Amino acid sequence: MSWSSAYRSSKFRHVYGKAGSREQCYEGIPITHSVHDNQFCAVNPKFLAVVTESAGGGAFIVIPLHKPGRVDPHYPRVCGHQGSVMDIKWSPFMDNIIASSSEDCTVRIWQIPDNGLRRNLTEALMILIGHSRRVGLIEWHPTCSGILFSAGYDCKILMWNLEEGVAVKMIDSHPDVVLCMSFNTDGSLLATSCKDKKLRIIDPRSGKVLQESCCKSLRVNRVVFLGNLRRVFTTGVSRWNSRQIALWDQDDLSCPLLEEEIDGLAGALFPYYDPDTHMLYLAGKGDGNIRYYEVGAEKPFLQFLTEFRSAAPQKSLCVMPKRGVDVSECEIFRFYKLVTFRGLVEPVSMIVPRRSEAYQEDIFPMTAGAESALSAAEWLSGIDRGPVLISLKEAYKRPNPVSLRASRRDRRMIKGIDLLENISMNTDRELLTTVYRQQEELRKLKEELREKEERIQTLELELNNLRNTHTH
Repeated sequence: MSWSSAYRSSKFRHVYGKAGSREQCYEGIPITHSVHDNQFCAVNPKFLAVVTESAGGGAFIVIPLHKPGRVDPHYPRVCGHQGSVMDIKWSPFMDNIIASSSEDCTVRIWQIPDNGLRRNLTEALMILIGHSRRVGLIEWHPTCSGILFSAGYDCKILMWNLEEGVAVKMIDSHPDVVLCMSFNTDGSLLATSCKDKKLRIIDPRSGKVLQESCCKSLRVNRVVFLGNLRRVFTTGVSRWNSRQIALWDQDDLSCPLLEEEIDGLAGALFPYYDPDTHMLYLAGKGDGNIRYYEVGAEKPFLQFLTEFRSAAPQKSLCVMPKRGVDVSECEIFRFYKLVTFRGLVEPVSMIVPRRSEAYQEDIFPMTAGAESALSAAEWLSGIDRGPVLISLKEAYKRPNPVSLRASRRDRRMIKGIDLLENISMNTDRELLTTVYRQQEELRKLKEELREKEERIQTLELELNNLRNTHTH
């Protein structure tokens, strides 16, 4: 089972979570008290957006990411909705564009100025009207910049062509409210969970249901596609109301490949998947912890790694796109955690503990960038393309020796626990120490090589100068 603790060779075996310091948190935010199981926050490399409590309509706040600290009570808001805001999502391709859905039955597209808001924003770029009841969910297409999906309490999913500002498809195949939507990597399939507790795989262009679960022991609440593994992961509750996880083959939903009970708590479990590292994170509403697993293509499919623990319960979490993580700190994933009772948004970083000044290419493969692969017209015509990939190497900043020594000390210690002291076997510890030593030797050799290359360039320049002098 996935809880097995047997030794496995994995570069993510010692990943640990690190909560941001007080200077990195955003305080004084009147976070919404809505009881819906939504995220209520969204983040990208430029901005953090959080749905807030407001009188006389719905609003959310947008804070430039580089301005943490206490937020002024009169900080400008995006407040054009006539009802409470239920969901917000940043465009994957334009960092200044955000979509919001509301109880006023509309979806709105907003443009945020580069330096953030200086006054309340009430005029939306686009107002999308088509649902007859409140709109609970919105989801951007992962590779096409002009396509947005919305799910309302009218049990319908609408597909919007934003290049024309119209709904081009209505998916009317759910008997009850849609709880969650997730696309596969190229956006050719849409997985949904519904209040009828069933999982469905849908062709998003035609709206045809390709697969539907019929396993009565599993009641599905949340769903996420696992990249290109042709797998779907769900969270839900069992017959005995225990929180449960399940892994499915996207081509056969008759029976899950794996099902497991997690605990008996009541809060909804939100799954987050990183296709670059094949790591899956589980965070429960009202929990203080985040469990994480490594996903494999073969049995046992899920390998439990460990969990990040915190005393502060989370209302929800949002995830920074991979292009916004701190590569030089070996940060592979970053959450932003809403803590309602403190009015706080706290960053939580997932870090691979490594001692090296070089760019870690094995944990930062090519990843989805901010360029769309298709136009709306191309995708609607039947073309599928995967995301346009970029390397994060350009974002890598070589640390200076003083901060490197400090970060090594911090990275090795987790709440007073020495990572090297807690490796299960002496041979493992010796092996890890040897690896660190070899990395240090390799760094010194690279530095020596760089100095020699600089010396060679200097000598070549002097030689050229001498030749030019003799010529004249």
